[in-house]
Parts: sequence; structure tokens; C-alpha cells
Amino acid sequence: MIGQPLWLDGLGHPVAVGDGLLHRVGELVQQWAPSHRYAVITDSTVAPLYAGAVKASFDQAAAVDLFTFPAGERHKTRETWTVLTDELLTTGFGRDSSIVALGGGVVGDLAGFVAATFMRGIPVVQVPTTLVAMVDSAIGGKTAVDVPAGKNLVGAFHLPAGVLVDPQVLATLALREFQAGLAEVLKHGAIADHSYFSEVAGALPGLLSVDHGGGGTLRQIIARSIAIKIRIAGADIGEAGIRKVLNFGHTVGHAVELASGFSLLHGEAISIGMVAEAAAGELAGITEAGTTDAIRSALRAAGLPVELPGGVTGAAVMQAAATDKKRQAGVLEFSLPRRIGEMARVGDGWTVPLSEDVLLEVLR
Repeated sequence: MIGQPLWLDGLGHPVAVGDGLLHRVGELVQQWAPSHRYAVITDSTVAPLYAGAVKASFDQAAAVDLFTFPAGERHKTRETWTVLTDELLTTGFGRDSSIVALGGGVVGDLAGFVAATFMRGIPVVQVPTTLVAMVDSAIGGKTAVDVPAGKNLVGAFHLPAGVLVDPQVLATLALREFQAGLAEVLKHGAIADHSYFSEVAGALPGLLSVDHGGGGTLRQIIARSIAIKIRIAGADIGEAGIRKVLNFGHTVGHAVELASGFSLLHGEAISIGMVAEAAAGELAGITEAGTTDAIRSALRAAGLPVELPGGVTGAAVMQAAATDKKRQAGVLEFSLPRRIGEMARVGDGWTVPLSEDVLLEVLR
């Protein structure tokens, strides 16, 4: 059943959140990105679940083609980008085309990068199907692929023409994937809203039920997380200032993800990264004592890992972090919480350099 969606703005394009919106994708995409042809890009997991419904939602007269690539972070590469762009070209797509990114964070990042670079840029509408994509990666216009040196090192800022979020699709999401999304939800509370952090932590038992919570509570949590992301990203699209606070947990987290050979989901690695970075902040005297314990407790309650998995060492994580985008003058910089709901500002900036010794200490 299609309910009345909640509309959010602040990035110059609409974000719609509502149950049943998957069946309005065609209608809304044709309003937001009027085009001669549409390419629905998705992966091998999402395609059999939702690609048919999305294609059927377009007007019969609309030209809609489906492009699918193998699911998984290991396929978010320049090679897959090449395959997709070549397929668009050989199928006759041009500058009068638009892309619909249907899937989780991998699909959104990759299809968004295809849109950012194809014919020097065509519109993309993000239709996220995982919690982490709904509250984070589909919002804010970051697109990228991974390379052997690390995650998201080749990409572009390319704001979508719109974002369409249907929480009902989370019913088919594996529990582990849902839990991984909760890491980003809790991160938003940790960096920007103490009461929201506490409310999410208190709602975790219901959210982790068989149907992942469902109903109004989940919709409201998704909408509030999106609102936080919009407020911060909208003030700093190019990530020159305050948008850097959204990277809390990501410097260590991306390195953990890479060092694990992507055996960890993105949200699982970010969970470990948030605990490590908050602990490093406490050691450095920047983060209020007890902040790490509060973050660790909430993440554990969400069923997320809070320490390095077996076989991944602190030294391996530091090596993986060597090419991180947030390294300045050879030193890693971190966005650190002052306390739950407030990030540390040092001078005019939002990042703090930390020594390798401090990081290795907390990673132990």
C-alpha cells in the first residue's frame, strides 16, 4: 500500500520517504529527470527482487533498459564501470538519458559514478534498497569506485536529481545487512543529536525484530537520519569543512574494511572504526570520558562488532590507511566527537591529526 510520503529538501533536489514508493519510481523519475531513455542499473541480488516492479512503474511509452552487474563490494571497480559505460554506449544511450540507481551502497556509488562521467554527466535518481544506502550513501552526491589502494579513491561529487526511499523494501534485507545500516544511524546521533542517539539505542530491540521494526518507528528513524545528513552535507557539498564530521569512524573503518578483504560489511567496519576513533579521541584529551563506552554499548546492542576481527591486526589497518583521502601532509586526520551529539572543532577546522602510536594503542 502506498502511503503519503515525507518530503525532505536542502540539497537542491527532492528526497521522498514513504512505504510503497517503489511502485512510483517511474512516475517520480520522469518528473525529476525527464529523458529520452532510462537505464536502471542494479546488481544481481536486487534485480530479481525489484527490477521488474521498477520497470513496470514507468509509462508504457518510456524506453527503459535494465543493466545488471554482480553483487558485492569486490565489483565496485573501474572494470565494472567500464563494462557499464560501454554497454550504455553500445545500446545507444546518449546525453538525453538518465540513470536509476536501484540497490544498496555499492550500486548507488557505482551507478552514480557512471552518471557523473557518462557523456560528461547525465542525471541519476537514487533508489536505495538497504538501510545504509537510505540514510547515508544515497544522500549527498558522493560517487566512487574502489581501487587496489583503497575504498572510494576514484570518484566524483554528482548530486542526484532525486532520492526515493521505500522502507518496505527492507523486509527482504538480511538481518546482518540491516544491522550494518544501524551503524550509520547511530553515527548520525553520535555526531549531531544526543537525544536521537538515545532514542535509537532504546528502539533497538524493536528495530531488530523479524521484520526489522517496520512501521512508523523505522520510517521516522530513517527520515531523521536523512535530515541530519542533508543538514550537514547541504552546508558543505565539496567536503571542505563541516561535512568532514560525517567521516567519524570512516578513516579507521575504511582501512579495516580493506584489511579484512571486504569480509566485513561497510557498517560493521564503521562500527569498529567509531569505537577506535572515539577511544583515540579520549586518549588525546579531545573526547569526553565515557563517550567511547556509550558508543560501544549502543553498537553492541545493535549486534555490531566493536573490535578487530581475528586475523586483522592493527599494523595491517594502519598500512591500509596509508592512502586514505583524509591524509594531509602524510598525517591521518580524524573527525572526533567532543561528546555524544557534538563534534570537536579545533580552530577553524573539523579534523584532528593523531599519531600512529595512539591509533595502534586503541586498535589493540
